[in-house]
Amino acid sequence: MSNFDLALSVALGIGLAAATGFRLFLPLLVLSGAAYTGHVSLDNSFAWLATPAALIMLGTAAAVEITAFYIPGVDNLLDTLATPGAVAAGTIASAAAMSDLPPMVKWTTAVIAGGGVAGITQGLTAMLRAKSTVFTGGLGNSAVATAELGGASLISLLALAAPLAALALVVLFLWLAFRLVRGLARGTRQGAETHPGGTTPP
Repeated sequence: MSNFDLALSVALGIGLAAATGFRLFLPLLVLSGAAYTGHVSLDNSFAWLATPAALIMLGTAAAVEITAFYIPGVDNLLDTLATPGAVAAGTIASAAAMSDLPPMVKWTTAVIAGGGVAGITQGLTAMLRAKSTVFTGGLGNSAVATAELGGASLISLLALAAPLAALALVVLFLWLAFRLVRGLARGTRQGAETHPGGTTPP
């Protein structure tokens, strides 16, 4: 296997891992479907992902998760539980996709890069939802949920079709999300300094 093919395999794994930071089960469902139809070769230990049972299980879980993030209050609760889940799902997705790497390299990359980027992505989206809850009273959370769903779908499909492009998109998203969160935090801090105690000056 050439170095370029190895790079594509790693990019595919990291791209799918990043997508799990938006939604835990949708990227795994996409990977399962691609493996079932023969578009992706999985590591032997993850052959179960290419079975009809896995497709049904992941499809059901993805549908429930997508719906739950549109329910006010439930979405914020899920965010508190999703970070460890995203790290685990990101590690699994990346390890399953990186089938041609030596086991030590594969699992090290899956845990550090896959799980790490999934956790960071989920953490940033949770912060954006928390800010949306504060500034819009939760009314803007459905827009955040839709953006997350779109991001999970786009990155998952792009990772299969063009892994390096998906990786570039992930880097761009992380940069933009970090800048947005930092800007919102700065605005909140400046507002608190201007109106200490939450009072409005005469």
